[in-house]
Amino acid sequence: MVLLTGQPGHVVDWIEGGRLVQTMDAFAARHGGAAPVIVVADGLGDTEANPMCMDSDLGNAATYLSVDVPQWIRSNFRVSADPRAWAVGGYSYGGTCALQLAVAAPSVYPTFLDISGEDEQRRGTRSESVAAAYGGDTPANEARFERATPLNMLSRSSFADSAGAFVVGAEDDEFRPQTARAYGAAAAAGMDVHYSELPGGHSMQVWAPALEQETEWLGERLGLIG
Repeated sequence: MVLLTGQPGHVVDWIEGGRLVQTMDAFAARHGGAAPVIVVADGLGDTEANPMCMDSDLGNAATYLSVDVPQWIRSNFRVSADPRAWAVGGYSYGGTCALQLAVAAPSVYPTFLDISGEDEQRRGTRSESVAAAYGGDTPANEARFERATPLNMLSRSSFADSAGAFVVGAEDDEFRPQTARAYGAAAAAGMDVHYSELPGGHSMQVWAPALEQETEWLGERLGLIG
């Protein structure tokens, strides 16, 4: 499982505030030592950077996460080559990115965990995002950007082989409607998805428990338990 952080963020955030080690140790204790291989990938390049998890003038972030990172993992760890045993997940920026990767590369990541994600990639306003991605906010670039948004991709294709979990804070007034909107679009596209809200806002108060909550589902989905 590839995990991604928020923005700004650092890979250690999952290990420190995100209680990743404790969560996986508890999972292994419940299941005879079985646990997924977890790789916390740097999807930003810098703690303050925001490449919007796409291939653009800001860098080829989507290719890095859907091609380079999986190749590195397969080269360095004893992992399954079967994509059904692979998942991507994250919170905030990382949740948005997880959904983006799931719809752009479903053969790589057919399973995803979107915690408090947005309904599309953002770097300020839509106009600012388009300009940052492609050098200017022109009608052609706007259309190009729109085609790369997860909701647009979900509206154009069916994803019957994909599954995902959407989790968000009940008090997260900014991100909760967006996560719910993304969930609805994923369900309409044929994905096997579920949605839940946890107490709290846009913070580790939600993100760490969200991963813990979904470990059993992930374990079954990835073929570790069941």
